[in-house]
Amino acid sequence: MMRVLEFIVALIIVAVVGVVVGVIMPGSGHVERSLVFGKDMRQVYDILDNYRRFEDYSSLRQDDPQIQYKLSGNAYGPGAQISWNSDKIGDGTLTIASAEPDFYKIDNTVNSAKIIWNLDNGWRGQDKHFTLDLERQGSRHQLTKVTWSYDVAYGFNLVNRYSNLYIHGAPDSLIQSSLGNLQNVLAAVPNIDYGTLVPYIRPTQPTPMLLVPTSIQRSGGLAALDETTAAAVKQIQDTAKKLGVNVVGPRVIFTTSYGDQTYAFDVGMPIDATSLTVAGQSQELTAPQPPKLGEEAPAEASSAPASASSTAADAKPAGPQPGDHDRFGRLIVGGNVRATLAFGEPSLVGVWNGTGAGVPLTRDMLKAYAQTHGYKFDEVTNRLYDIEVQPETKDKDGNVTTYAKFEVFLPLIGDNVPEQTPEQAAGIPQPTLEPAPASSASAPAAAGSAAAASSSEAPAEAASAGE
Repeated sequence: MMRVLEFIVALIIVAVVGVVVGVIMPGSGHVERSLVFGKDMRQVYDILDNYRRFEDYSSLRQDDPQIQYKLSGNAYGPGAQISWNSDKIGDGTLTIASAEPDFYKIDNTVNSAKIIWNLDNGWRGQDKHFTLDLERQGSRHQLTKVTWSYDVAYGFNLVNRYSNLYIHGAPDSLIQSSLGNLQNVLAAVPNIDYGTLVPYIRPTQPTPMLLVPTSIQRSGGLAALDETTAAAVKQIQDTAKKLGVNVVGPRVIFTTSYGDQTYAFDVGMPIDATSLTVAGQSQELTAPQPPKLGEEAPAEASSAPASASSTAADAKPAGPQPGDHDRFGRLIVGGNVRATLAFGEPSLVGVWNGTGAGVPLTRDMLKAYAQTHGYKFDEVTNRLYDIEVQPETKDKDGNVTTYAKFEVFLPLIGDNVPEQTPEQAAGIPQPTLEPAPASSASAPAAAGSAAAASSSEAPAEAASAGE
């Protein structure tokens, strides 16, 4: 009996000590880790102020390769949400609670920013949230330090207070691993300042088009581009006339490869027919298809006549002929002319007002912007393209009075393309044409449009952008 009483007393003492220790333990928990990224703060801010790339850098998939994610709420900024289901690590949800300052205020004069994610999962405690503090660093402020912290309130729940002993377990390891993964994700983003870009997402319709693949040496500059484009346009117009169809829009340039020395591209023009009669057969135009793995570009049809001694079988021309399809599934019309159904995907669209020299930089800006905002694209089949929607104007002396206006398109793929970009939703207008400067020999700055609206520009009032 005495031993039983001693055991009961011991249990009471242990319980009292446990309660006392629990009471004196902190009622909240905090852990943080930091990492410096070789990226501009706007890029880091953008990738953390939405969850479209969370799957790529979060360590959760390393813990459970079968984890399932679901995006909901806003596409970007406060209200954006991602949830996950996992038999191994449990279910959870992250919601962006706040982001300061607003994205359009992030420019070179802003040296810090803060984003807060609310967390709802199986970890013990209340008011669980991650805080991501961003700070510019480096002599030229081209580095960004990210301090990722986790905070939780335990209240007077003693069991929850004891869980603070394990805060350096799952919360700490998730932060540390995810920061390392985030560095790898950001390393793939072109290190380019897209602060002057005001991109919109626009739907596009499948459009029948005649194309001429071509290329130039980049050393030839804009003169070579204009000359080659003009020759391709004439070839398309002549082919359209022979086919009995009409050209119904401005020329389009599809970028194939923008190399250090060579620029390969297709010149296209829309037509008013979705079927063409080629080599005596009527064929419906189809959208381009990705080439099969390892498939080489077929040789062009030979223009040399067969020798007189050739038999009928030997005289059959080698290579693809009019009426065949190339490796992208485009109809071969004749010579170097192809026909296809272009467009049809929602596209990220940027505006460039200036000379054609600014179009490549706009393409790079769009790709970097798409990567930080989690928009998927494929440059092999759904290539970037640009349309000169308004040519430049000159006075009688040949001086430029108004720059040309180009719209540059990056087709987006996947099922989760949002309807609007953050700039679009905020009502920030895209740049418009303005008169050229007094010295027509001067070109607009390379980093943005001659009339570019800065990303720090305040959003328009509710009456704009369709509100």
